[in-house]
Amino acid sequence: MKSADRTVELLEALASSERRLTLTELHHALSYPKSSLYMLLQTLVARGWVEVEPASGTYGIGVRALLVGTSYLDHDPVVQVAIRVMEHVRREVNETVHLARLDGADVVYLASRESEHHLRVVSRVGRRLPAHSTSLGKALLAERPAAEVDSILPEELVPLTPNTVVERTALHEQLAKFRVAGYAHEREENTPGLGCFAVALPYRNPVIDAISCSVPLGRLDADHENQVVTALLEGAKTITELLRQFGR
Repeated sequence: MKSADRTVELLEALASSERRLTLTELHHALSYPKSSLYMLLQTLVARGWVEVEPASGTYGIGVRALLVGTSYLDHDPVVQVAIRVMEHVRREVNETVHLARLDGADVVYLASRESEHHLRVVSRVGRRLPAHSTSLGKALLAERPAAEVDSILPEELVPLTPNTVVERTALHEQLAKFRVAGYAHEREENTPGLGCFAVALPYRNPVIDAISCSVPLGRLDADHENQVVTALLEGAKTITELLRQFGR
């Protein structure tokens, strides 16, 4: 079991790093014996889970991890149901639509359908962002009582932009409004120049999935906002009904 734990921790460390890491850096990050860490890396390199850059001796996540991640999406029933409805929402509003799942204090993007505009939000599939900084996360947090929200979020809320709401009382006030409205929204809280709207998918309890629509602020007037919110609410209702029919 210790070997399995170390393998998973090593892969997660490499996956979360923005660059390849040396053996020494991994040793300092994970505190494994250097000799054991080296042997584990060699095994993972041989099996394609880790890649090594010979010139620099640095390690990064390998293609095998991508294949397994893709398999997860291919077999997830929520993704398979949601993408058809997301494509309809995208055609209706011509903006990028996302599906994401709550994972601890973060949301993980599972699927995207991109706008046809030249200026558009690209796919974030496989990425994770702090729940408190996204409309998707806010929509999912709003489905929970305040005490549960506090238990999910870290003690310190880290800002991604100057507009990120990091004061806990202010965040709870936001969530209270979103519970009444039935959808969540944010402007430039995680990406400058973007506004985003999201609706949770209450096909199960606790609610873990939501869909959203990201819009460059240059296109976000009142009429377009109403169009986006209406399309998301209708799309979320359709996805939820389909998933309940399938017993998900």
